[in-house]
Amino acid sequence: MAAKLLLLLGLFSGLHARSRKVDEDEYEDSSSNQKWVLAPKSQDTDVTLILNKLLREYDKKLRPDIGIKPTVIDVDIYVNSIGPVSSINMEYQIDVFFAQTWTDSRLRFNSTMKILTLNSNMVGLIWIPDTIFRNSKTAEAHWITTPNQLLRIWNDGKILYTLRLTINAECQLQLHNFPMDEHSCPLIFSSYGYPKEEMIYRWRKNSVEAADQKSWRLYQFDFMGLRNTTETVTTSAGDYVVMTVYFELSRRMGYFTIQTYIPCVLTVVLSWVSFWIKKDATPARTALGITTVLTMTTLSTIARKSLPRVSYVTAMDLFVTVCFLFVFAALMEYATLNYYSSCRKPTTTKKKTSLLHPDSSRWIPERISLQAPSVCIGLQNYSLLDMRPPPAAVITLNNPVYWKDFEEACVYECLDGKDCQSFFCCYEECKSGSWRKGRIHIDILELDSYSRVFFPTTFLLFNLVYWVGYLYL
Repeated sequence: MAAKLLLLLGLFSGLHARSRKVDEDEYEDSSSNQKWVLAPKSQDTDVTLILNKLLREYDKKLRPDIGIKPTVIDVDIYVNSIGPVSSINMEYQIDVFFAQTWTDSRLRFNSTMKILTLNSNMVGLIWIPDTIFRNSKTAEAHWITTPNQLLRIWNDGKILYTLRLTINAECQLQLHNFPMDEHSCPLIFSSYGYPKEEMIYRWRKNSVEAADQKSWRLYQFDFMGLRNTTETVTTSAGDYVVMTVYFELSRRMGYFTIQTYIPCVLTVVLSWVSFWIKKDATPARTALGITTVLTMTTLSTIARKSLPRVSYVTAMDLFVTVCFLFVFAALMEYATLNYYSSCRKPTTTKKKTSLLHPDSSRWIPERISLQAPSVCIGLQNYSLLDMRPPPAAVITLNNPVYWKDFEEACVYECLDGKDCQSFFCCYEECKSGSWRKGRIHIDILELDSYSRVFFPTTFLLFNLVYWVGYLYL
């Protein structure tokens, strides 16, 4: 009895092992962790026979339906990433999965399998569209770890061909509003040799999609959206269907605000400090003015490095130039003030005159100091005859020599001079006369006081017009 039980157990274990071997031979992989079950080995032979039969009389040099109707290519684009965008080279980089679908009746087959999913080795054995990217500077297909290509063939002859590409495409940036500019960067593609009579491209529904933007390298731009168009371009070789995808980009101002705009504004404000420094402090005011001018020169040079050498004026060029003019005008303001202040210093004219001594009948020669400034400007600061005789001398006010000298000084320095013919007042004694009607009275010595109001107000108005004009108009 025991021997019979051992025999039955051995027979049962042998049958179980044989059934497991049959299962392993029938399927390549039957892992419980797989979401799907791969095709049995018996179908490998079927696929090989199908492909051999399809390619036996297949001519990959001829397009589908040649001489009968145009080949229709349905296009899908999945944008993996965009960026960076180079303003200097006028180009941008884009990484896409480019999919083309068409029907080739020569590849129809009858089988229980409706779709044949093949790798890149099959791509070179069938006809594929000669699609080119018309505005690409360089393009690269991905080959690691294997060629990033996919080929699927349906039993009705429909073919799906996808590949991954990284393209450096040309984008003609219009930088008039830089750095507040917006651009539409295109990606243009079409057939290289087939006109629209032989090949037609068309977009599928929702054919352009974009991935999550977290991995994009748009450091200076915001992605605003995309749009696709179809047009026909006429050339000497025929009419071609051209497909275009426009990527809408808007530049971010953060980098340029920190690097250019804020330093320029602070430099202009720094140049106004000289208006509160005494006009006699020539080294301090001159050093401050020259330093601010050189700083603005450096800032303008740095701002231009991020731009191509365009011949037109950009928004940043305008702002930097106006800031430079404000700084330069502040320096010129002190130069003007210093010049006219130096002209007001007394120039002593010593003349020998004969004054009558009150205690004698003889004439005593004495020296009278006549201070006659060459320029006196304003309503308050007018020239006065400063007479400083020796203590022992007594000046007779009705002395004809005194009044003659005063008349000569006033007429020469004021009435006949260029300054009195301008819009400025020289001497209080010269205010009378018909030639003074309608003239403006400005005190040059108060130029710092005027500048403290004029420069900030003008710069504030410029900024108001500048930012409203470029951001909202």
